[in-house]
Amino acid sequence: MSEPKRRPLPHDFHPPVAEFTVTSDDLTDGGVLPDAHVFAAGNTSPQLRWSGFPAGTKSFAVSCYDPDAPTGSGFWHWSVFDIPADVTELPAGAGTGSFKGLPAGAIQVRNDYGTRDFGGAAPPPGDGEHRYVFTVYAVDQEKLGPDADATPAVVGFNLRFHALGRAQLIATYEHP
Repeated sequence: MSEPKRRPLPHDFHPPVAEFTVTSDDLTDGGVLPDAHVFAAGNTSPQLRWSGFPAGTKSFAVSCYDPDAPTGSGFWHWSVFDIPADVTELPAGAGTGSFKGLPAGAIQVRNDYGTRDFGGAAPPPGDGEHRYVFTVYAVDQEKLGPDADATPAVVGFNLRFHALGRAQLIATYEHP
């Protein structure tokens, strides 16, 4: 039996931009997503810190996307933007619906669970390993444009034209 074909990542559809660094006290790039970030367990957004972003960055956006979800279009777990340029870290749990830990002015849109928060990993049993792509975008304007009623796809559309740089951390998870 052959290995299933991996779906493309969101940046595969964007023009190339500068790369910078994102790290986490909670996640390891290429590692397994801890239970704290699984929907049925902790359902907590991870701590993220970024550096080395391009000059001219006026704000940031952060997303978490599962390109391996069996939907035909992947699954958006988190999308937040209009993070001020002087903010270079989000604490664990910043993605809660209470907005605690998010800086003033940041906008969190509905994920594919239909809620305005971080929704943890929840791949179907037997569906194999899924990738959870945490991306931080350096944005060329203070306000990206969409409002809180936008979809992650609309946010991504706007980022296509306004991202100066991108940093990614990818963790995996498979339903036990």
